[in-house]
Amino acid sequence: MAESAKKVAQQAEDRLEKAAESVRERFDRLTKTAFTDKIRDGRFADQVDHGVDRARADERRKKQGGST
Repeated sequence: MAESAKKVAQQAEDRLEKAAESVRERFDRLTKTAFTDKIRDGRFADQVDHGVDRARADERRKKQGGST
């Protein structure tokens, strides 16, 4: 009985190791393309950065003496 329990435990460990390796490979594939690569490819070129515009408007208001 103890031998069969060891065999089942070993099989479970092998399956878990294969699953972990699969997850590592998928993670590596997903992270292979870095965010900066997407920027270089122009993926976000058509999007406007409203945060910069808002910051500029806030600075103008501060200089004019207006409240935020």
